[in-house]
Amino acid sequence: MSTLPPLLTGRIAALGECMLELRQGPGGLVLGFGGDTLNTAVYMARLGAAVDYVTALGDDGHSAQMVAAWQAEGVGCQHVLRLPGRVPGLYMIETDPTGERRFLYWRDSAPARELFTLPQTPALQQALMSCPMLFLSGISLAIWGEQGRAQLFAFLDRYRQAGGRVAFDTNWRPRLWADRTQAQAAYQAMLQRTDLALPGEEDLSALYGDQGAEAVMARVAAFGISEIVLKLAQPGCLVRWGGQQVAVPAVSGVQVVDTTAAGDSFAAGYLAARRTVGPADAAAVGARLAAVVVAHPGAIIDRSVMPVGLLAQ
Repeated sequence: MSTLPPLLTGRIAALGECMLELRQGPGGLVLGFGGDTLNTAVYMARLGAAVDYVTALGDDGHSAQMVAAWQAEGVGCQHVLRLPGRVPGLYMIETDPTGERRFLYWRDSAPARELFTLPQTPALQQALMSCPMLFLSGISLAIWGEQGRAQLFAFLDRYRQAGGRVAFDTNWRPRLWADRTQAQAAYQAMLQRTDLALPGEEDLSALYGDQGAEAVMARVAAFGISEIVLKLAQPGCLVRWGGQQVAVPAVSGVQVVDTTAAGDSFAAGYLAARRTVGPADAAAVGARLAAVVVAHPGAIIDRSVMPVGLLAQ
């Protein structure tokens, strides 16, 4: 079986939005924070990977607390823009008895939505040119809007021409898009600029109407992406690279409490493990981390329940 060289040889920059998070706790609502790419960045840092987070926040106390918490996790924050007089977005998690979640959002004026259209954007883009890999998601694409996406795609073209690599997690959320046609066009443009894809079968089946995992895999592979990790509708994933494809099962016997950040933590495990192991082994690491995360409430689980020696297994 052929292998790919180590993926990460330096810092990775994760781009997106982090919001304040409200979830039900034993004594009432508990305030935390979360966002898909931020969740991935935190879990990567916990696994020892060098990672920065790239977003825009306000100058309020909650924004300051978020940055302090990320720094305490080992996530680099030198690319976090702080906008005077602004505040971050907010979401609330509701979970049903099976652990499936529903989100309620208050994010329309969140600073992160303007990340690629701010006066500070050109300097930020120049700073990111030195990062060997960027990671972003379909949620990132949605919140940046048409103008922001145009700026993003132009930047990614320059970035990849200079040798940078791009990882993309599909994470499609219909309510964030004006219509399916707009989303399809944006995803196509993004996949054309992707080197490592982390698509979800359910995401792309709903977005494009593809039937089955192989149809979704074929759609993504048609963009010439060298490394694809397809998260299946049923637990498990398919990993394709170097002309071969391997099925990696999910961890069995997991008591699911909250599926929030299941895919985010999987991506973190995969990207962190790809520093030293091949794609199939990295997918197994991602599956083991996700199995622990979904057994606990909230997007970012307490450090005390993080698995020990995950990358050594």
